[in-house]
Amino acid sequence: MCPNLFQDPRTENSPYLGFIYTSFQERATFISHGNTARLAREHGDLKLAQICGTIASDEKRHETAYTKIVEKLFEIDPDGTVLALADMMRKKISMLAHLMYDGRDDNLFENFSAVAQRLGLYAARDYADILQHLVHRWKVADITGLSSEGQNAQDYICGLALRITRLEERAQGRAKQAPRIPFSWIYDIEVQL
Repeated sequence: MCPNLFQDPRTENSPYLGFIYTSFQERATFISHGNTARLAREHGDLKLAQICGTIASDEKRHETAYTKIVEKLFEIDPDGTVLALADMMRKKISMLAHLMYDGRDDNLFENFSAVAQRLGLYAARDYADILQHLVHRWKVADITGLSSEGQNAQDYICGLALRITRLEERAQGRAKQAPRIPFSWIYDIEVQL
């Protein structure tokens, strides 16, 4: 089964959801490519470090544009925007890579994610940090005049990063006991999850 390369990020053709998703996603790819560049440099692959660093810089520019758009949405329609942010976070922001498939491993993305998390490329901690960063940047905690539904959404969003961080701490304990698994694109070399 070959998955569709164009994932539905569950933004429902809503510009609010779309710009929130892309703000988050662009920051996540900035972080993961930056971390990959750092690790490549540490292991002596300067060309890979340069390529990943260039991609990270590009992702950062995208993030800046999208977060400014969401800032404007918060100015124009704070209630609608906070509700959209809560909706998007309840759905969970998933990266396009979750559709990875090598023709053999039905759990490829989960296995890749476990390795990426263990190596420090991108982890649940980063997910929580991104959320915290955006909540701070968009001043979500400072918004006043919201409807009761908007206030509930605001409370949910402002407490979510801490809940994610607690889950991450528990997951780290389980990750230390994970098995080794082969990855087809690195000649079936077994990698510790």
